[in-house]
Amino acid sequence: MAAPTMTPEQRAAALEKARVVRAKRSEITKKLSMGALTPKKALGMVDDPVVGRMKVKSFINAIPGYGKVKTEKTMEELGIPADRRLQGLGSNQMKSLIEKLS
Repeated sequence: MAAPTMTPEQRAAALEKARVVRAKRSEITKKLSMGALTPKKALGMVDDPVVGRMKVKSFINAIPGYGKVKTEKTMEELGIPADRRLQGLGSNQMKSLIEKLS
């Protein structure tokens, strides 16, 4: 299926919106890695579309002490698929993720 054609103004607006979202996600990731934001508090912001659309894998990987292997092992233990986003977690998965990361 072909992408819809956009006017240059629409395209510029969409690119700007995407840039802002990426910048906000990057800021959250940096705060997590520096310890300025706790995982529990960040997971409480899942209703925000910027946070909710983050991949669980990149979220966990941003936490100090969690590398690629430990992140994958944690996700496997909790039964979270590799491509899952934070807003797509079930209530039990969210609860167990909070407990594991706290």
